[in-house]
Amino acid sequence: MILSRGGFRQTVLAACALSGVVLSPAIAAGPASVEPAEVSARPISQFKIGHDEKQFGPLEFVGGLEMTSPSRDFGALSAFRFLKGGSDFIGVADTGYWFFGTVARDADGRPVAIQNFRMQQMVDQSGQPIDEKWEVDAEGLAVKDGIATVGFERNHRVSQFRIDPTNMKAPYRQLDFLVPARELRQNRGFETVTHANANGQHEGGLVVVSEKSLDKAGNIYAAIIEGPHKGVFTVKRNGDFDITDGAFLPDGDLLLLERSFSMAGGLKMRLRRIYGESVAKGAVADGPVLLEADMGYQIDNMEGLDVWTRYDGALMVSLISDDNHSILQRNLYLEFILHQD
Repeated sequence: MILSRGGFRQTVLAACALSGVVLSPAIAAGPASVEPAEVSARPISQFKIGHDEKQFGPLEFVGGLEMTSPSRDFGALSAFRFLKGGSDFIGVADTGYWFFGTVARDADGRPVAIQNFRMQQMVDQSGQPIDEKWEVDAEGLAVKDGIATVGFERNHRVSQFRIDPTNMKAPYRQLDFLVPARELRQNRGFETVTHANANGQHEGGLVVVSEKSLDKAGNIYAAIIEGPHKGVFTVKRNGDFDITDGAFLPDGDLLLLERSFSMAGGLKMRLRRIYGESVAKGAVADGPVLLEADMGYQIDNMEGLDVWTRYDGALMVSLISDDNHSILQRNLYLEFILHQD
C-alpha cells in the first residue's frame, strides 16, 4: 500500500507534475517471462543519519542497502520472505510482480549487494500476464513448505501459489479470510500475511492483519484464518500509524511494521511487538513499541518485514521499502539484530 494513496502519493504526483518529471510506469506490457534485473546497491552504515550509534532500544543496526536498477519494472517492493535465512528471498511488488534474489554479505556478515535479482509478472489461469493494477495489488506474503500465500487489496483476497522461481503460475487455491469483505477498505486490506509459531497455540496457522480497516471501536481488523483457533480479532491502533507487514517471533509474539505519514509530521516507521497471547479470536491484540524512526533516520516507505535466525543464533529483523516507482523515494533494505534480554 502506498502512503495513504490519497496523501503522500498525491503529494509525490503533484510535485512531479510541477517539476515536469515523469514517473516510471509500474506495469510493463509483454510476456510473463522471468526478467533478470541488474541491481546496484549502496551500503548504508548509519541508521541514524550522521551518527555512528548502533543500538536503538532492543534493536542493533547491522547494515543496509539503497537499491537502484535500470529496469523499468524494479521497485514497488511490498513484501518479502527469505527462502534461505539471510540469503535467498522471494517477494511481491504491488504492481503485480514476483521478485527473487540473494543478499550477498561481506566477511563480517553485513549486507553488501543484491545478486541474481529477477522479476516475473503475475499471470491468470491461462498463463497470460495480468495488467489490471486493481487485480494484482499484492501487499502481504507468507512462505511455508514451498507455498507462497499472498494478500491482495482492492480486489481483496488471500491466494496460494506453488513456488517455482523459474515459472510462477496462477494461484491454485483461494482462502477464506473470515473478516467480512464489507469491512475491508479498498486500499487498506491485508498487508500482513504470516504463519504463527509452529509450537505455539496456533500451531503454525495463518494470520492476516489489515493495514487500516477499522472496526467501530477504531481497532484494526485481523484474523486467524488457518489453525486450531480460527477466528476474527483486532489489533489496537496506536496513534496515527498503519500496519504494513508483520512476522511471528520464535517466542510466539507478533512483530508488526507500521508506518505514518502526514504533511505536518512527515514520514515515520515503527516496530511494535504484539503479545502472542493477545492474538486470539475475539481479542484486541496489543503490545509495546520497540523502535520509532522519522526522516532523521535511513527510512522511506517501509513496507516489508521478515524475521530470521542468523548462523550464530542471533534473531534478525530485515525490512524493505516501496519506492512507488517515484524518483522522490528509495528502495531500501535494512537489517537489525533483535536482542531478547
